[in-house]
Amino acid sequence: MAKKNDNPNYKVIAENRRARHEYAIEDDLECGVVLMGSEVKSLRQGGCNIAESYAAVENGELWLVNAHIAPYEQAKTWGHEERRRRKLLASKKELSRLWNATQRKGMTLVPLVIYFNHKGLVKMKIGIAKGKQTHDKRADEAKRDWQRQKSRLLREKG
Repeated sequence: MAKKNDNPNYKVIAENRRARHEYAIEDDLECGVVLMGSEVKSLRQGGCNIAESYAAVENGELWLVNAHIAPYEQAKTWGHEERRRRKLLASKKELSRLWNATQRKGMTLVPLVIYFNHKGLVKMKIGIAKGKQTHDKRADEAKRDWQRQKSRLLREKG
């Protein structure tokens, strides 16, 4: 997740919490998002959902697919489509690295968090991820439970 600054402009808009449960995140990347004005205003109100979305490299460009940004009520005439494809901004070197990663078996690009950075610009953190199988999810859950139990025991002793 993005670092929390004491800056008033920094604000997390939406977080994909299921991504860390469903996928093993190998690497992540911060990139910009090309948006319309009504989309930015809607994001300032917190109207966004990236849980069902994904990113894809197509024709040398990075796209965010199926992300929902709620309509902005005051922009009725010049509004935006809620689930349109949005371009993500990344360097050519990063794009080639992402394209190579997605060509490997089982790798995908998953949006992790969308936020306003310290300058007030909309940024998205996407992760290069591999899908977890059921037994991997169970192992992670057991490990998390053990850590929780261990911390409880240490608190009781001290």
